[in-house]
Amino acid sequence: MERLIEGHKRFLEKVFPDRRDQFHLLSDRQAPRWLVITCSDSRVLPDLFLGTGPGDLFLTRNAGNVVPVTSHDVDGCTATIEYAVEVLRVRHAIVCGHSDCGAMKAALDKTALENLPKARRWLQHVEAAFSHRQPLNPADGASAELASLIRGNVVAQLLNLQAQPSVARATAGGQLTVHGWYYDILTGRIEEYDEAEKRFVTFGE
Repeated sequence: MERLIEGHKRFLEKVFPDRRDQFHLLSDRQAPRWLVITCSDSRVLPDLFLGTGPGDLFLTRNAGNVVPVTSHDVDGCTATIEYAVEVLRVRHAIVCGHSDCGAMKAALDKTALENLPKARRWLQHVEAAFSHRQPLNPADGASAELASLIRGNVVAQLLNLQAQPSVARATAGGQLTVHGWYYDILTGRIEEYDEAEKRFVTFGE
């Protein structure tokens, strides 16, 4: 905890004073433009690799950047999506997967889940990734098989996102655009899924 205490002290002394006015403006309202659905992985830091800050991104995180589609359960991810779309009126919703994803490793080797019954049940939501595997990319080297499945999961979860009632209404009305991303931890680069071409392309090109 000492590291966290020291970090908080630095924040209070060196960061907060310069952003006091910004935080005061955000203290009673928020108006983020982007909803980001990403993995719980500690190496995935959207504000860092997108250059955003307080008030910009509305985030929901879980193992495997899953968007559940079960109709009877209430879960934090779909509740967050509903709120972001219906109340905050975000303009973009992004599903962001990433390289070396532990959840997708477990989907490939289910023996890793033998003592994790809740994780095993949760990862039933990524089974559709196997139907959407992407072509192997030689640039991924020894991780090519895993990376193709991770990209496939982005496509599967993007379809789940589009199936959410609030998202379907907003996209049909032109108020919302959805995106599927693959973030490479090793290079820092993002690939975006091009639905027209059915492939991942370099983000921003």
